[in-house]
Amino acid sequence: MKTQATDAPTTKPSNSAEVDKFMKGFKHPLKQIAEELRQIILSTDKTIGEEIYWNVPSFFYSGPMQPFKPKEYKRHIVVFNFFKKDCVRLIFLRGALADDKSGLLEGDYADGRRLALFRSADEVKTKKKTLQKITKTLLQRTKEL
Repeated sequence: MKTQATDAPTTKPSNSAEVDKFMKGFKHPLKQIAEELRQIILSTDKTIGEEIYWNVPSFFYSGPMQPFKPKEYKRHIVVFNFFKKDCVRLIFLRGALADDKSGLLEGDYADGRRLALFRSADEVKTKKKTLQKITKTLLQRTKEL
């Protein structure tokens, strides 16, 4: 029988100061693009938090959730990937659940991941609403877990 403590929903606080520090020292040709994407993601919903996870800014649902195994990463919605220098990649960990028909999300990974690539400020501007729609959809799916 589970105890009440393990069954109780938990929340997760955002750590914007940690991300601010990371971004201050961050060196990448498209750093400004990353900053714009960060602000778009955070402005999508007040329950989206941020932290440095996997050595990059990561965004997650900060509201109440039932406990889960840490390796399930149920809270995390989207994570930056700065491997390439010609684009900023966003990895949507459960992107397949967004059922994106816009074409913004690329890839067909078996684990459900999908990628969004951004190469310019114009691209960020034209894809902003779609990015927010996908983020909201995945946030809702996360809340349902």
